[in-house]
Amino acid sequence: MKETMRKKTRPLKLGDMMIGGENPVSIQSMLSVKTSDIPKAGEQIRRLAAAGCEIIRFSVMDTDDASAISELKSYSNLPLIADIHFDHTLALAAINNGIHGLRINPGNIGSKAKVQELVSAAKDRGIPIRIGVNGGSLPKDLLDKYGHSKEAMVEAALSHVHILEELGFYDIKISAKASALPLMLDSYRELSRRVDYPLHLGVTEAGTLLLGSIKSAMGIGILLSEGIGDTLRISLTADPVQEVYVARQILVALGLRKGLNIVSCPTCGRTRIDLIGLTQRVEKALENYQDRNLTIAVMGCAVNGPGEAREADFGIAGGIGEGLIFAKGEIVGKYPEDQLLDKLVELIEKV
Repeated sequence: MKETMRKKTRPLKLGDMMIGGENPVSIQSMLSVKTSDIPKAGEQIRRLAAAGCEIIRFSVMDTDDASAISELKSYSNLPLIADIHFDHTLALAAINNGIHGLRINPGNIGSKAKVQELVSAAKDRGIPIRIGVNGGSLPKDLLDKYGHSKEAMVEAALSHVHILEELGFYDIKISAKASALPLMLDSYRELSRRVDYPLHLGVTEAGTLLLGSIKSAMGIGILLSEGIGDTLRISLTADPVQEVYVARQILVALGLRKGLNIVSCPTCGRTRIDLIGLTQRVEKALENYQDRNLTIAVMGCAVNGPGEAREADFGIAGGIGEGLIFAKGEIVGKYPEDQLLDKLVELIEKV
């Protein structure tokens, strides 16, 4: 696959990770539990890290949430981002407790003195700030002026950016999320044209696992294919771990990241094995192989077997209650249907 030429953005440091510049597109998710509930929050952090998440964000809604940050850092070495609205004291508390990054809009945080205090603290600790604009909560004056449009989205984002720039702060990321794909696409394209800050991509309120994944893949995939985007989050009404799996597959599909790629045929009248069930079991069995640069094929018959899946590293081609195991288009052996998964995994484990 031809590699997409990404726009080179201004690099910034988030914890031990570099964002923007020529650094890889990173995967972010967000805790779905109360931040101060340390057992639940810590367990979710562990699960997200194990799934391949690279940046974890959570809401800081009160002083208990802010105080939990120092302890939550012990659950993973991933960068942690505090999501804060309106209260600059919570942002300061998050900084004092060792947060790696902030998601905050300075124009909504209070007086100029409060913004100055926050920015000074962030600058002293080397903490970047993400400015996040959402299509569902644009300021009334901009809606009156522009309507629900990219102009309103971009001006809202840049108004916050200018506040930080006037204070000499430039470790900035920007997001311009919307639920409507045309608005989301137009807004990010315009921001990419006008600034060189790293962009965090997302389709907000995308929906449930299936529908939200489709919507996110379309919006985020289009922008990434145009070279736009430095980090991303798939916003699903689902377990946050699913967000990470979907994000990884989008990046793998676009050739922006190496990883496990499972291809399978859609079944037809030639299929004589439980192809759907087998493919689901293969996917489950290989969950821990997400970082392996392998293509695995699960095909329903000899027609779609080793020949059509010739480029796969390993695969299965179904028969009548049995199937072939193949590697790089060459047949390795024939086995009963109930042995195919074990034989496939055994072959992969030898690599």
